[in-house]
Amino acid sequence: MFYNVNDNIHNNYVLKNSNPTTFVRNYIGMITVPQVSNTSYLIRQLPTPTAFVDTNYNIVQTSDKWTSIFNENDECINSRSLFAVFPNLSEKWKMVLDNCFKGNPQPMGIHKTIDANSNELWFEWINAPWYDTNENIVGAIIQLNNITDAVNNELELNKKDLLLQQQAEITKIGRWEYNMEDNQLFWCSTTKSIHEVSSDFKPNIETALFYYKEGHSRNAISMALFEAQESGKSWSNLKLQIITATGKEKWVMAGGKPIFNKGKVVGLIGTFQDIHEQVEADIKTIDNEKLLRTLIDNLPVNVYIKDTESRKILINKAECEYLGVNDPKEILGKSDFELYPYDAAEKSREEDLNVMNTLKPVIGKETVKTTINGKQTSFLSSKIPLLNNKGIAYGLVGISLDISKLKEKEKELRNIINIASVQNKKLLNFAHIVSHNLRSHSANFSMLLNFLETEKDEEEKKSIVSMLTKASNNLLETLDNLNEVVSINTNTNIEIKEINLNKKVVDACDNLSPFISVNSGRIENNIPANFNIKSVPAYLDSILTNFITNAVKYKHPDREALVTLSAEKKGGYSILTIADNGLGIDLKKYGEKLFGMYKTFHDHKDARGIGLYLTKNQIDAMNGKIEVTSKVGKGTEFKIFFNEKN
Repeated sequence: MFYNVNDNIHNNYVLKNSNPTTFVRNYIGMITVPQVSNTSYLIRQLPTPTAFVDTNYNIVQTSDKWTSIFNENDECINSRSLFAVFPNLSEKWKMVLDNCFKGNPQPMGIHKTIDANSNELWFEWINAPWYDTNENIVGAIIQLNNITDAVNNELELNKKDLLLQQQAEITKIGRWEYNMEDNQLFWCSTTKSIHEVSSDFKPNIETALFYYKEGHSRNAISMALFEAQESGKSWSNLKLQIITATGKEKWVMAGGKPIFNKGKVVGLIGTFQDIHEQVEADIKTIDNEKLLRTLIDNLPVNVYIKDTESRKILINKAECEYLGVNDPKEILGKSDFELYPYDAAEKSREEDLNVMNTLKPVIGKETVKTTINGKQTSFLSSKIPLLNNKGIAYGLVGISLDISKLKEKEKELRNIINIASVQNKKLLNFAHIVSHNLRSHSANFSMLLNFLETEKDEEEKKSIVSMLTKASNNLLETLDNLNEVVSINTNTNIEIKEINLNKKVVDACDNLSPFISVNSGRIENNIPANFNIKSVPAYLDSILTNFITNAVKYKHPDREALVTLSAEKKGGYSILTIADNGLGIDLKKYGEKLFGMYKTFHDHKDARGIGLYLTKNQIDAMNGKIEVTSKVGKGTEFKIFFNEKN
């Protein structure tokens, strides 16, 4: 079987200096048709595939080389038409042979065949007139030239050219060559396309340089060309800008290297790539990264990103400040185990794994973080999984809002609400007391005045006047007590000072010494000599007097009154403890009424129920508190807490 091959390959292979007629004459001389059989042994030994065809296109004689290739299955038999044996030959061949019969041989072309071993072979077919002894043309001599290797190489080369061209179009990489001897510059089609010039544009070295943007780009490429020509130095990956023929600015990547001949630079060759879209994308990416970084760094929250090992790979300024570093590099790559106590880090790691494995974010969880340095901070924390295009978590984003100040404000607000609630209760209680007590005094006065008005007996009148005087004194005392309470609760300008508690206790005991002596009391002062507290001096005097007086007044009848005073500092408070061995108080029965106004718990003739009430108001006014423990018949212990933050 034979196949026509495209004209491109045909034109590339022209057999030179291979005239088959001359070749045959060298072997057998001038022969006529009847003489072929006499010289067939010579023809058969011809080293190339050769066939003799008469003017009727019949195959008269072939060489053994021809037979070995084409005689499979008796395809080629003498005295048969060439076109009968090879029906797939082009009709064009008849015209070529007809011209050959007229003494005008022409190339027949290049064709492919499959030999006896199923190998694909390519041959160039050439022809020459076949003369008899009288120089008459009696046919044609067809001779074949095996060009299989050349064709295969040409096909491979064409494939490579196509691949290179396709690669150049995809990657936008062009090539150029510069011949220094004749000052000729060559641009490939891709290079011309990048410069946006026509396909027939003929560049030179001067115009090529002119296309580079004036300034850094033109200077850089000029220097690279100069060094390549002078010292044979190559250049690569020069990122430069050009101005195209249409006036567009483009980013390109230029590279080149010198060509040497006998150690001398004779030219340059290089590549030229359009990287404008890539550079623009990179610039846009960098701009977006800067914008995102600026946004993240200026958010009023801590932001970080962790990888699957819970190592921080990005943190913002707020997170840096929280961790006490100036440069994020001090933190990047570290896990929670390097930044927080082990227990806290282990808990955080478990939470990270849960978020990444379940893909369920944690939103607005209130947490308390403690750094290795012991710094505690309250946060509202969120953890959100980072997913790749397959939906698998490759890390997480953490966002933490510092709510420590909010928690403090919340605590202060809660305290204010509590204080307001207490004050409201006090106000209601005070209003009740005022209403009840003043009404009682008013009713008492009204009754006595009625008695006085109707009484005729002078002695009875004197008795009624005496009762009016006593009632008046009781009213004044009540008004004084109420005024004291009002003064304590409305005085916002109280002056708190640092006072030596031991000295104040000594002074109070000295002032109460007659009372303590008469009641057979004993005071044991265990307060350190240098123990100071913050208090209003007048309030402290009142507090000490009331508690010491009550401790002695309500002593147990079977034993001497013993009052013990001690002090300590704890939890932001200076704590004064006053313990006695007196009657004690049934706290289950009277606990809620202990500090109420005019509440008494013993049948003592001097009990008025005002001292503890006033004392409690004074301590509350200084942001302090009182705790009490007591056992009936054993004694009572009061702890007075003086706030150190005052």
